[in-house]
Amino acid sequence: MEISWRSVVARRMRRHHLAGNPAPSAADAVRAVCGAHAQVLSAGEVSVAIRLDGATRETVQQAEGLVKTFGPRGTVHLLPLDDLPLWTGALSALPAGTPVPEPMRLRPEQRLEVIAAIGDALADDDLTVDELTVEVVRRTGSWAGDLVMPAFQTYWPRWRQLIPDAATAGVLCYGPNRGRLTTYSNPHRFKPFEPLPADKAFTELLHRYLYAYGPATPQQFARWLSTSVAFVKPYFADLPPVELAGQPACLAPGDDQFTDEPVRGVRLLPYFDAYGVGSFPRELLFPGKAFTRALARGQAGNYPLLLVDGVVAGVWHQKKSGRKLHVTVEALTPLSRARVGLLEAEVDRLAAILRCTPSLTLGDVAVGPHA
Repeated sequence: MEISWRSVVARRMRRHHLAGNPAPSAADAVRAVCGAHAQVLSAGEVSVAIRLDGATRETVQQAEGLVKTFGPRGTVHLLPLDDLPLWTGALSALPAGTPVPEPMRLRPEQRLEVIAAIGDALADDDLTVDELTVEVVRRTGSWAGDLVMPAFQTYWPRWRQLIPDAATAGVLCYGPNRGRLTTYSNPHRFKPFEPLPADKAFTELLHRYLYAYGPATPQQFARWLSTSVAFVKPYFADLPPVELAGQPACLAPGDDQFTDEPVRGVRLLPYFDAYGVGSFPRELLFPGKAFTRALARGQAGNYPLLLVDGVVAGVWHQKKSGRKLHVTVEALTPLSRARVGLLEAEVDRLAAILRCTPSLTLGDVAVGPHA
C-alpha cells in the first residue's frame, strides 16, 4: 500500500488538533500528541493552548488531569495523569543508557533504596531539591549525599542522578513552584496507580505514536524515544507495512484510513512543539530551505515553526514588551495576501493565549535557536 505525503500531512494535522478541530480538553490534546514537551514550560503551555478552543496559558496551568514529569527522550513533558500507568511501564522497558563514571555509580540495591526513599519522602509533601536531599540521605545514608555529580561549576549529591528513574518508577513528578523554586511531588497523591507490564505498555505506546505520527519506521520511533533501533525493531514485526515516498514504513494495527482532502492554512508552533519533533521524514516535513533554516543539525524543536498547509515554511520569534507581543515571522517563500491574513489571525490567537496585544513583522529572524 502506497500512501501520499499529502494524505499523511492531512491526517497528522487533524489528529494533532491543528486543522480547525480543537481538542475537548487539555488532557485530550496532550494525549493526542503523545506528550507535550515542557522543558520550557511556557512553550509547552502554548503547545497545548493552540489545540484548544479559546484557551490561554492559564487555562492549561489550571487544567485537571495533567502532570509534569519525565517523558520521551528523558525530557520534561506534560502527560495525562490517567496515562501514567502506560508511560511508566513503557519507559521502564527501555534499555539502560551509557553508565555514569565510576565515582558516581550506585550499586543496584542502592538505586532501589534511593528510589524508594524518594517516593516515601514525597508521599505527603512537595519538596524542593535541597529538602529532598535531606530526606533521601536521612532514609538511606550519607553516601547518597556525596557531592560527585559535576554540574554548572559545582557538584550535586549522588542521589540526584536518579530523579528521572524515580519518575519512570512512578514515584516522582513535578509539584507546584514555590516562588522561584521547583518542587517535586509523588503522583500517587493525585491518583494511585500501578505501572502496566513493560512489554504491554511499550507495545501500546508504539501504537499510539503510530496513530499520531504514522506511518513511521523503527529508526524514526527510536529517534523519537532516544533509544536503540535494535530494541524497538521487534515491536514492528507484525505491523501493517506501507510505502511512503518510496520507503517502507508501518502503521498501527487497523489504522489504514487516509483522506485525499488536504489541510490548508497557516499555523505558528512554539519551541519543541510535538508536531515538528515527532514527525518524519524530516526532509518532507522540512522541505528545501526549511531543512537547514528550521532545524539544528537535523534536530527539530530549536526554532518555532511556521506551517503552511501542514509543512514547515519558515521560522518565527516572539518578544514581549510589557503587554505587547512582537512577533517576527521569516517565511522562506512569499506568502499570498490570503495567507498573510491567516498569519495575522494566528498572531492574534498567540497574543490571546499570552494575554498580550499583538504586533506582526514579516522579515528575517536574527536570533538563534532557543532565543
